[in-house]
Amino acid sequence: MKILLVTGRLAEDQVRAFAGEADVLVADTDVAAFVTPQMLFQAAPRGYDLILIPGAVTADFREAERALGSPIRLGPKHAADLGEVLQLIEKGELEPSRTIPACQILLGEMRERALRDIERLEAQAEAVLHIGRVKIGGGSRMKVLAEVVDSTRLSSEQLADRIRYYQEEGADMIDLGLPLDARPEEVRAALGVAKEATRLPVSIDSVRPDLLLAGLEAGADMLLSLNAANMAQVGPAAADLGVPAAVIPGPGPASLEENVNAALDLGVRVIADPVLDPPLQGLAASLHRYMQFSRRHPGVPIFFGAGNVTELLDADTHGVNALLAAIGAEVGASILFTPEYSAKAAGSVRELATASRMMQLSGRRKTPPKDLGLDLLLLKQKRRLPEEPLPQTVKEAQPGHIYVLDDLGPFRIFLSRGLIVARNGPVSICGRNARDLVNSLVDLGLVGRLDHAAYLGRELQKAETALRLGRDYVQDEPLWPAEKS
Repeated sequence: MKILLVTGRLAEDQVRAFAGEADVLVADTDVAAFVTPQMLFQAAPRGYDLILIPGAVTADFREAERALGSPIRLGPKHAADLGEVLQLIEKGELEPSRTIPACQILLGEMRERALRDIERLEAQAEAVLHIGRVKIGGGSRMKVLAEVVDSTRLSSEQLADRIRYYQEEGADMIDLGLPLDARPEEVRAALGVAKEATRLPVSIDSVRPDLLLAGLEAGADMLLSLNAANMAQVGPAAADLGVPAAVIPGPGPASLEENVNAALDLGVRVIADPVLDPPLQGLAASLHRYMQFSRRHPGVPIFFGAGNVTELLDADTHGVNALLAAIGAEVGASILFTPEYSAKAAGSVRELATASRMMQLSGRRKTPPKDLGLDLLLLKQKRRLPEEPLPQTVKEAQPGHIYVLDDLGPFRIFLSRGLIVARNGPVSICGRNARDLVNSLVDLGLVGRLDHAAYLGRELQKAETALRLGRDYVQDEPLWPAEKS
């Protein structure tokens, strides 16, 4: 396939470095994004199967297409993506567009392909057991069980809101964590609220037999945590109703093996929890327990308490949850369990939901979990773009600008209900991105000074970044402490 890459003078070296066997045409402009149809008319390239123009170009090249006799399509926005784009075009796996940059098509198609493959794999997978309509174990994807901590202490509205939030974040099942002082009637009421709020399976979590039995009576789809102390009272009822139960070791010297065997003897549909210990509190040893149990009982689904690590480790959870899901997949986990109890663990349900899909796809492809079309990259990027050269002559920015109050008044900027709000007296403008907000403020005539407009742009962009990262935003304060920035 004969391909021509069109670029500007400043990007020529970068484009040639990634062009491979494609030809390169340097248009009469420094900036590649400013390439025009007239420049192609003047160069008059002929005989190409495809002409790729820079992905940032917005002009209409259809007339040039007809005149030159070659399809003209948008390449990627950055030269660093050219190698992958050209390779996929040659294979016939990427169809460039007149309106969408090739890099965006590439990302979108990879993600769509990944999601289709995951859906197909899950539909074909055989499971060890079902909880409601959810497949557990076997060849099915690891499922995410999201815990509502101290569920009986929440109002009905608070509980329903939390459940709906977890469902929107991608949870496969909901767990109602019960405080030790909960009452059976509160358990029944909480399950009633949960069943109204979602169609996902709902479990209850307690070691108290009276609370577990109340949950069974109210229609719980799964029980946590069956052990030697509550087995005799709860096990037969769970077996009679066919409700699966996560079995844990203890209390005291009772081992997981002993408790699992006792539950199986009663006819309970068992999910085994070897218990994942926190970092520096036995984490490595607990992983060894998981591997040993999995080898001895390949047909028993395994419960993996990822929250025991994320809640007890002061580190951003994106990478931690990705690694935990990979480890869970290797030790044979069927259920990934997490609360979002602390602020630092917010987003863990969504992260584990993505990670579980990454591991399913990676396992089927027999490759490490990279280049799948799904990822948990947020603050870091997959590849760095070439650095722009510093101009020969530059002026250093000077500090000490003196701000004068805008006659049209100052703005207070804050976040509320997933929106950025800019308030000036009785006028409040809200939105989800800084661009729309600052443009609206200018268009409405609410900004009277250039330095005020610049300030608003900076603060609104900070607010958008905070919103996207799930962080707090406080006007005029840095998003990160100085020592971490």
